[in-house]
Amino acid sequence: MKRSFDLWGTLILWLTSLLGVVAFAYPFLLQQVPQGGPANALAVLALMVALCLVAVLVELTSGRMSARAVATMGVLLAINAALRLVETSLFALPGGFSPIFFLIILSGYVFGARFGFLYGALSLLVSAMVTGGVGPWLPYQMLAAGWIGLTAGWLRPLIGGRRWEIPALALFGLLWGFLYGGILNLYFWPYLTGAAGGGWEPGLDPMEVVRRYAAFYGITSLGWDAVRAGGNFLLMTALGAPVLRALQRFQRRSQVEFEGAPSPG
Repeated sequence: MKRSFDLWGTLILWLTSLLGVVAFAYPFLLQQVPQGGPANALAVLALMVALCLVAVLVELTSGRMSARAVATMGVLLAINAALRLVETSLFALPGGFSPIFFLIILSGYVFGARFGFLYGALSLLVSAMVTGGVGPWLPYQMLAAGWIGLTAGWLRPLIGGRRWEIPALALFGLLWGFLYGGILNLYFWPYLTGAAGGGWEPGLDPMEVVRRYAAFYGITSLGWDAVRAGGNFLLMTALGAPVLRALQRFQRRSQVEFEGAPSPG
């Protein structure tokens, strides 16, 4: 029975990720600009929240996620919500930098890919509710942040315990600083007209789509994302080691075990 629930948990998270890929890519798949545009984000948000809640219930039922693990996630969500509130209300942080990705990376790395995906997605949801940052961009932010936590969980078997663990995590944060912005732009780019560097049009050759998007990204987002990426790198370099040790110590003492979802292939 537990194995059955475990398979359902894996299936739900893969289904959620598939939903995300379709949500970002469906204008390109349809080869037309759908009516409603990013306003369809409301349906994506409803599905995202429902699937995340179902995933938590399945993990609890299967025994993979204990009540203590849920409490852990609640505390970490509160911390990220507080960081987001400070970021938006008290300090004018430069560019696209946000401290919330630091904990998403480390939580996924320590507690595993499934925990990381749920924590990343719910972090953006809860912090948006606290700061009033709810809009058509929210479900797409949740998906991208969930993928950060998911891939951080995949990283642990490769670098866990090695001397270059923190530098590798810092480089991981640097990379995702750019990827997060590059992925997030796709939720609105196909709907733009007169976009800097050229917008998307149905029927374009794939290489022309890449060229136009690269030009758009370089003009509008590269500098912003570079600040986010650099902030992730510096924060992980400065605080990654003590926070990582604290999370690992808590995991050992509370026996919060959360295995990562299998990687593709």
